[in-house]
Amino acid sequence: MSVKVAVFVAGSWGTALSEVLAHNGHDVYLWTRNVQQAEEINSRHTNEKYLPNVTLHAGIRATNSVEEAMNGAKACVVVAPSAAMRQVAGMIKPHLTDDMVIVHATKGFETETLKRMSEVLEEELACSADRIAVLSGPSHAEEVVKQCPTTVVVASTITKAAEQAQDLFMNESFFRVYTNPDVLGVELAGALKNIIALGAGLSDGLGFGDNGKAALLTRGLAEIARLGVVMGANPMTFAGLAGVGDLVVTCTSRHSRNWRAGSLIGQGMAVDEVLSHMGMVVEGIRTTKAAHSLAERFEVQMPITEQLYRVLFEKRDPKTAVERLMGRVRKNEIEEVATSNWSS
Repeated sequence: MSVKVAVFVAGSWGTALSEVLAHNGHDVYLWTRNVQQAEEINSRHTNEKYLPNVTLHAGIRATNSVEEAMNGAKACVVVAPSAAMRQVAGMIKPHLTDDMVIVHATKGFETETLKRMSEVLEEELACSADRIAVLSGPSHAEEVVKQCPTTVVVASTITKAAEQAQDLFMNESFFRVYTNPDVLGVELAGALKNIIALGAGLSDGLGFGDNGKAALLTRGLAEIARLGVVMGANPMTFAGLAGVGDLVVTCTSRHSRNWRAGSLIGQGMAVDEVLSHMGMVVEGIRTTKAAHSLAERFEVQMPITEQLYRVLFEKRDPKTAVERLMGRVRKNEIEEVATSNWSS
């Protein structure tokens, strides 16, 4: 069934999800505060800054008016940068209706509070957690808009909300959607893999080859899952689309902003220069700071995150960071198994 959907905001991922929704026959209103960007999308059906050389679906209407986007909408999809999530939610709140589906697709934390995006939305919209669904998984915007086969997951604390989001986005030609009840695990996996992607890019920028990157991905997944389980997530989530699936695609593709940022840092560029050069949000940098604080709060060892934190925020030389990782004390690969009765 075709419905009106409001999408916030018109970055690469918000635009790509708008493309999926429009392809599925929905009436899509894509909000942006940039007047010129709205005019470009409406008149030329392009969003060159974020998705160059792509012609967008004619059914996407861009608007600068929150009221126009939200009026009559049956679903609201929020894809704001993590730093802007609370502000965007505040704009949405006066127009939210009781029957509106709320989906967010932002991978990150609110750095100041260490809250996940669903928690920020729940607070700012004054709504219950079971109204919010989280969309995550291996899904580069650049490929989604070209209708490359893509599979994602939507998570919610109740089945109804997840299935409503699933119905909005899923189609039989290129976009497949699974559901998952583990909101915590899906959000943690989606956010934390950006840290490992920074590390993978840094490794490539240093010219360390495939062996090192494979180890980084594997041990990176181990520390993501370690923190997630301590916080209460289902360990199986980290073996799924939001976990290993998203980790692999973000750490190995040149579409990945986090990989590109890490690669530039590995080649000697300063963090501020990297951000200026890219001109887009690199969520992994903010997430590294948040994850470092979470690791301390929950007393979880996250050595890759620790070293990236030193590189990003304390100007540690990347090669020194690698030496610190390689020179750690001897360990059993699967710490939890080594300390259990599994082998007895």
